[in-house]
Amino acid sequence: MSVTPKSGLLLGGSCIAAIAAVGSVFELSSGSPDWGTVPTTIILGLCLPLVAILFYAAVKDARANQE
Repeated sequence: MSVTPKSGLLLGGSCIAAIAAVGSVFELSSGSPDWGTVPTTIILGLCLPLVAILFYAAVKDARANQE
């Protein structure tokens, strides 16, 4: 499987969203998030589907550009 610039960017975006989601979980589990409960929950809610969508798009693009 070859990595194209597009699939690399999508995979990088998926990684960043995953890091944000994990950070949000840790912030929420600490009991007092730095940005508050509502914004941290919103970030978590947006990042979870974004991770899956971007990862799927990266794999789909890489498979479409196989040699």
